[in-house]
Amino acid sequence: MLVHTVYFWLKPELTAAQRADFRKGVESLGGIKAVDQLLVGTPAKTVKRPIIDDSYSFALTVIVKDIAAHDAYQIDPIHLAFVDGFKTYWSKVQIYDAD
Repeated sequence: MLVHTVYFWLKPELTAAQRADFRKGVESLGGIKAVDQLLVGTPAKTVKRPIIDDSYSFALTVIVKDIAAHDAYQIDPIHLAFVDGFKTYWSKVQIYDAD
């Protein structure tokens, strides 16, 4: 199993409609054949602590079978269309991959 976690910092000037479109775009990644599980969320309203970073706009967690599935995910047309369609929406992206 490989866990691909992506944090997005969206540009502050985006409208509510653009943010909703972005979320739909992220959720569309669940249609990629290589994806076993996809989770999307925004920062939780947990108690503020120095070790919590809630500065991001959206978090995406994708679980795939292995490195080969991850690599297939990266070049899937759905993923490529998402990146191409929404890359102007974010100011920063941070990725963590774990197996």
